Amino acid sequence: MKVLASGLRFPEGPIALADGSVLVVEIEGGALTRVAADGTVTPLHCGGGPNGAAAGPDGAIYVCNDGGLAFTTKDGIRFPVDHADGNEGGYVQRVDLATGDVEVLFTHVDGNRIGNLNDIVFDATGSCYLVDTTHGALYYADPIDGTIEVAEKDLSYPNGMGLSPDGTRLYVSETYSGRVLAWNVTGPGALAGKTELYSTGGEHHWDGLAIDGAGNVCVANLGKSGITVLSPRGEVLREFVTPEYDPFVTNICFGGPAGDTAFLCSAGRGILYTFPWPWPGLPLHFAC
Repeated sequence: MKVLASGLRFPEGPIALADGSVLVVEIEGGALTRVAADGTVTPLHCGGGPNGAAAGPDGAIYVCNDGGLAFTTKDGIRFPVDHADGNEGGYVQRVDLATGDVEVLFTHVDGNRIGNLNDIVFDATGSCYLVDTTHGALYYADPIDGTIEVAEKDLSYPNGMGLSPDGTRLYVSETYSGRVLAWNVTGPGALAGKTELYSTGGEHHWDGLAIDGAGNVCVANLGKSGITVLSPRGEVLREFVTPEYDPFVTNICFGGPAGDTAFLCSAGRGILYTFPWPWPGLPLHFAC
């Protein structure tokens, strides 16, 4: 692994762009930040606590905001410990990279205030799934039409999320249970047949995840300071560990000229790593 950028303020939710740059959200920094191929860092202020991001069908970036978190430092690791003062709940933002405009789209679902939003993934229709960690729910939203609804509930601290390459399976990691769950996608926003793909039995915990071009589920492993790669059948294929220990490795994405480069957020140390990925990468829908 090579360091692409450092000094980031708890990076999460990476998006690889066609020009070779990578977008990350900085939860403590309250920013959506572009990291150029040469490591140059350019933040765009969003406020609150941007926790996940994805490119939408209109060319904008959609941000899951947790409302803001309070941080502390121990043994050189920076990490969240609670909600920040003034955090009234999470929300979804639309960010126009060309103009820098930031707009709040959703604050409530079915009349209830959104909680700590964490991850987001768009399907081929242009709608997206969202993870509400504190409320244990998945939402399905059309940001263009302005609609949002509950797709699944009663989960235990869901965190990362991704769709299979053909869009027929949705995967979600639960942080403290150690479970990675899978659903069949039977239609837009329609989930059925929830199964447990893999579980650590709570021995170590998960953060975000991404799906690669082979359909592997690549989950940020907090206990092992890296990424655990699960096959679509739930077999552990390989584990990648950061050069410098960090119990807050948060997420991964894939890009590069051949699509086989991984970008990994080591959030507790504020580092964005890059390294070769041994399987095909998977470009996300609408990534520009």
